[in-house]
Amino acid sequence: MSTGTDQRRSMVPLVQLEAATVLSGAGNGAALVILPWLVLERTGSAADAGILGAATALPLLASSLFSGAIVDRIGRRRTSIGSDLFSALSAASIPVVAATLGLNLPVLIALAVLGAVFDPAGVTAREAMLPGAAERSGWRLQRVNGVHEAVWGVAFLMGPGVGGLLIAAVGAASALWFTAGAFVASAIIVSAIRLPNADLRPEPDATEGILRSIRTGVDFVRHDRLLLTMLVVIGALVAFYMPVESVLLPVEFEARNEPGRLGLLVTTVSAGWATGALLYAWIGHRVRRSLLFRCGLLATAGALALLVAVDAYPLMLLTGFALGVGYGPVGPILNLALQTRSPEHLRGRVVGLAASAEYATGPAGYVLVGAATSWLGVSAAFTLTAVVVGVVAVTALLLRPLDLLDDLPDEPTEHPITDATLDRGAGPLPFR
Repeated sequence: MSTGTDQRRSMVPLVQLEAATVLSGAGNGAALVILPWLVLERTGSAADAGILGAATALPLLASSLFSGAIVDRIGRRRTSIGSDLFSALSAASIPVVAATLGLNLPVLIALAVLGAVFDPAGVTAREAMLPGAAERSGWRLQRVNGVHEAVWGVAFLMGPGVGGLLIAAVGAASALWFTAGAFVASAIIVSAIRLPNADLRPEPDATEGILRSIRTGVDFVRHDRLLLTMLVVIGALVAFYMPVESVLLPVEFEARNEPGRLGLLVTTVSAGWATGALLYAWIGHRVRRSLLFRCGLLATAGALALLVAVDAYPLMLLTGFALGVGYGPVGPILNLALQTRSPEHLRGRVVGLAASAEYATGPAGYVLVGAATSWLGVSAAFTLTAVVVGVVAVTALLLRPLDLLDDLPDEPTEHPITDATLDRGAGPLPFR
């Protein structure tokens, strides 16, 4: 009896961490649909929706760079709680301003930017706690990463669907109360997590300021061939994938006045994402990681091309699900690489830099796709986006550093051996 009780207790931190991830992700997922809809209601311009996406993505680059250093300095749990509460305040301010002062495009962008600034810190903090939760639960880290990405998929399955339904039921501005409430609930759950590393605050060098701390993390990633290659590939992919959900699909379905169908399609993509991540958690250890990563990119590109070609809504749902399944293993494999090739005291900064790689190319993608949609139409812009994603996926086939994925250990080590340690004279790498 006691053994079963101990096993259940050992799972509590992981369950709490994933519950917080669901709530925070659902809040962001709802905002992903609600915010561009607010813009389109007020201006009817796809370019303005692209500007909103770019404006919210630009601060993410800077804040994600700082977020890793903040996580490593003030602790993972504290950072997650603070991030969620600030994001809740930002989301709640939009319906309040809309009901009192009135909401125009500059004000909406300013409030959306305020909320976006805090997101990377919360995501980084929760991902940095994953190895500790995995160790406490007794699960393999690869399995935990697969489950974590599946949970993100569930969160974005819930969020856009709820967001689309709330737009139809109460209006876009009022729908943001759901986002605010989800962030508050996430902060409450994280405050109850008990893990040895949840409040880890490595003692920094007394002479090392915040900028020097960030540079230390940048230098580490810059000298690691695998991490650097993965971040470039995924950054390029995300730059043209994110506008699909934030610009192209909202423009298409706003023209049809079908917010519910938009929410359902984005939800279906998220369901596929969760399915792909769970499949990775189940059978990922039986397949070469480099092969699975490359196949995931190719499947994503292929499904996106099909989504451009189909017109019937049921086929769009099926293709959207396939798109999510293809991308499902990519996130868990990236997480495993970040966790096993970075030392404990740098983990927050390395994870934060991974977010920066995605956010660095995001603004350009939003602006380009938004402008292309206004000039060429949604169909031509969609086709152009699919072609670019296909080029990224094919290029990944030729990048030799990705072969190093097959040599990743299953768990973090105290002194991970990477390309960075080789440059510091640690000896030869056990890699091909």
